Amino acid sequence: MSTSSTSTDKRFKGGEYIIREQEASSIFIPEQFDEEQKMMADMARDFLATEVHPILDRIDAQEPGLMEKLLEKAGELGLLATSIPEQYEGFGKDFNTSLLLTEIVGAGHSFAVALAAHTGIGTLPILYFGTEEQKKKYLPKLASGEWKASYCLTEPGSGSDALAAKTKAVLSADGSHYILNGQKMWITNAGFADTFIVFAQIDGDKFTGFIVEKGEGVTLGNEEHKMGIKGSSTRQVFFNDCKVPKENVLGEIGKGHLIAFNILNIGRIKLAAAALGGSTRVSTLSIQYAKERIQFKQPIANFGAIQYKLAEQAIKIYTVQSAMYRAGQGIQDAEEELVKQGKTYEEALLAAAQEYAIECAMLKVAGSETLDYVSDEGVQILGGYGFSADYPMDRSYRDSRINRIFEGTNEINRMLTMDMFLKKAMKGELDLMGPAMAVQKELMAIPDFGAEDEGLFADEKKAIKNMKKALLMLAGAAAQKYMDKLATEQEILMNLADIAIDIYVAESTLLRTEKLISIKGEDAVKGQIDMTKVNIFDAADRINIAGKNAINSMSDGDMQRMMLMGLKRFTKVAPLNTKDARRRIAAQLIEANQYCF
Repeated sequence: MSTSSTSTDKRFKGGEYIIREQEASSIFIPEQFDEEQKMMADMARDFLATEVHPILDRIDAQEPGLMEKLLEKAGELGLLATSIPEQYEGFGKDFNTSLLLTEIVGAGHSFAVALAAHTGIGTLPILYFGTEEQKKKYLPKLASGEWKASYCLTEPGSGSDALAAKTKAVLSADGSHYILNGQKMWITNAGFADTFIVFAQIDGDKFTGFIVEKGEGVTLGNEEHKMGIKGSSTRQVFFNDCKVPKENVLGEIGKGHLIAFNILNIGRIKLAAAALGGSTRVSTLSIQYAKERIQFKQPIANFGAIQYKLAEQAIKIYTVQSAMYRAGQGIQDAEEELVKQGKTYEEALLAAAQEYAIECAMLKVAGSETLDYVSDEGVQILGGYGFSADYPMDRSYRDSRINRIFEGTNEINRMLTMDMFLKKAMKGELDLMGPAMAVQKELMAIPDFGAEDEGLFADEKKAIKNMKKALLMLAGAAAQKYMDKLATEQEILMNLADIAIDIYVAESTLLRTEKLISIKGEDAVKGQIDMTKVNIFDAADRINIAGKNAINSMSDGDMQRMMLMGLKRFTKVAPLNTKDARRRIAAQLIEANQYCF
């Protein structure tokens, strides 16, 4: 079965969720994966169960040659070749299939990091920006695992500010090669990589990408001592008069930022997928322990406080997963449309990911913070055993923390989210002004107490519409007040981004559950209905708090009072007994003895 959208409407574009409503029938949900995709997922799951999970301690100890062998075995199964086109000895699978496999492998701790760095930031720059000769030379070996890939962007003085890199590339006198000198740090897979995607300045200001093979002029620092992902090779990489053939320039000279930033869009949504895979494993381990652990003569799974945690873990996983596959389908649909317009596969997917850069940034935040929450509560559910390195939560807790830093910190991604929204509006790609003005008029008018919508999710649909109005009101007011200085008001941007993320996740979850009901019937998805309703109810409170903080930061007097009244109106939701809903969710998890949604 194709995962193409079934919508006959104009294609739903990146960022449009804030001003358009999407039909549930037009989104993709993970329950739609076909038999071939499920078989690939099972293969990846079996690989972790047999090859990775039994030797996690050996992986963390960085046993010499072990990670390389695991990557080679993964290559033999095709796990490194999912996104690489068939002409370069890959499988050329669609975007949501690659997300699915990333999600499954995400439960693999340090191995997942090594694989993601290899298949993502290490390989995709060549696929999307390489010449035909570069693709033919490198992609088959990277697809098979014969060669391992790494990505060198960060330097001691340039992390989030990547373009401040100091590594230099000077063209040789005969024009045949570039001479690289500089230092990179926090480089994943550095200890065993055969190829490095390296960014350097030509003539001091032309930020440019290169494909560098290991060898003379490339030296490595010692393995870093890290809080988590201890089995992942992380080293400094030094370039000392490293000769790189001229034909190994990647993309255009001076256009390295296009590689770095566009690859990060795909990396961000893939990170969300991997974080969900890790979250699902922790949820299952939490459920199983809670059923086995006896206190006060009964399993702790019987206690409401534990049931709350188990249910909340599941709610966060289900809701972010809903948003991720919705965005993945958006990227896939955009790619297919661009191919029809004459773009190559590589150009189309790159442009599609760029169009959905807002969603990718939001999902990176939501996915990594879901894993943090789920792992933290996993430790709490296990109690003293959770704090023991002999039990699995220790590793999950430590490994989770890096994900809020990887692929751009969550603070950077929050600010990027709002920056991209406003830039799209200024370019005319997204009509935020019209809807924002309509919300302003609504604030001045008497509230409409007309007939309410009917149906299972009537209250929730109204709530989401109003949440969007709240964001339009706040973003419009911030843009009007600060104009081009808004970028310096980081606290307000963070408030607005949190609201934008909550809305996207809540709406995506509602659409997924609606589609599930149309496929399976209401009785078969009661747990999903509960999760949808609880998430929207809680999101309204979170949006109210973030909105109040933003309003109080940027206004006073009559304007402040008017916006606070509007916010109260736009975040008002119908009462919901969330305690009983969570208990019903927990009961399903406990009966299934695993995360089952």
